[in-house]
Amino acid sequence: MKPIGSFTAALAALAWLTLPGAAGASPIRVITTTQDAAYLVAEVGGDHVQVESLTRGYQDPHFVDPRPSYLMKLNKADLFVQIGLDLEAGWVPALLNTARNPEIVPGARGFLDLGRSIEPLEVPVQVDRSQGDVHPLGNPHYWLGPRRGIEMSRILRDALIRVRPAEAETFRARQEDFEARLTEAIEGWKARAERIGLSGAEVVTYHRTWSYFAEEFGLTVVDFVEPHPGVPPSASHVHRLIELMKTHRVPLLLVEPYFDPKLPERVARDSGAHLVILPSSVGAQSGIESYFDLFERQLALIEEALGAGS
Repeated sequence: MKPIGSFTAALAALAWLTLPGAAGASPIRVITTTQDAAYLVAEVGGDHVQVESLTRGYQDPHFVDPRPSYLMKLNKADLFVQIGLDLEAGWVPALLNTARNPEIVPGARGFLDLGRSIEPLEVPVQVDRSQGDVHPLGNPHYWLGPRRGIEMSRILRDALIRVRPAEAETFRARQEDFEARLTEAIEGWKARAERIGLSGAEVVTYHRTWSYFAEEFGLTVVDFVEPHPGVPPSASHVHRLIELMKTHRVPLLLVEPYFDPKLPERVARDSGAHLVILPSSVGAQSGIESYFDLFERQLALIEEALGAGS
C-alpha cells in the first residue's frame, strides 16, 4: 500500500498537468469570423493556438449563411474573435446564442470583439433608413489599414493571456516580433505608394471598404458606386459619378472581389479610370496567405493598373 503522502503528491502533480498552460496542455481553440483575424491569432499564439475562421477571404463578411458545422466548432471553442463594429451583426449573434458555449458569449472571458478597442473612422452623427446599411459604431473595415493590424495584435495578445496566463511571456514575445516586422513593412509600403503616385491620388470605391487603406496611404475617396452602403445606384447617380470622375480625372476605381463587376467595368470605361479588383482579406486570392501578402498584392495590382511597374 502506497503512503498517503505519495498518493496526495501524485494527485497534485496530475492536477498541475491538466491546468491551462501546463506542460502538454492542449492548444487554445480559437474561432474567428475572418481569415485576417485568424492569421493574427496564429502570429501571436503560435503553437499554443488552434485557430479557424468561419469565413473565407473572398466572401463578404457582412452577409454569411451560417452552417450547422459552425455550431459544432463554436461549441468547442475556448476563444471567439469577431471584427465587430456590427460587421457581423447579421449572422453572429444567432450563432453564439445557439452554440451552447457560455464561455464565448458577450461578456465572457472567451469572447473578443476587436472593434471595441479600435478607434473607428466615419462614426455617424445619427442613423436612419435613408443612409442605407450604415454602421452606427463606425466603419468596421479597419484591418485594411495596416497600422490597425498592430493594434489588433496587441488586443489578441491580451485576450490569449487572459485565457492562458501561463504562456504570457510567449504571447508577448511573439506579438513584439510581429509588430516589429509589420512596422518595417509599413514603411516600405508607404514608400512604394509614394513612388507609384498613389499618395495624394483621388479614387472612387464601390463600398465604404477602403477608408482605412486610404488613410494609411494618403488617398482621397471622392465618391462611391453605392450612393449609400448596400443601396444599388440609380441611373442618375451613375451618370453623375462618371461625370465627376471625368472632371477630377480620377485614376482608380477600387472594387472588392465579391461585388458584381459589370457596373464598375462600365463606370471605369466611361470615365477613363483604371478598374482594380482589390482583395480585401487574407485568403481572398491564391497566394494571399498572410497579412503581409495582402498589402503586397494590393499595391502590386494598383501599380500594375497605373502602369508604374513598367
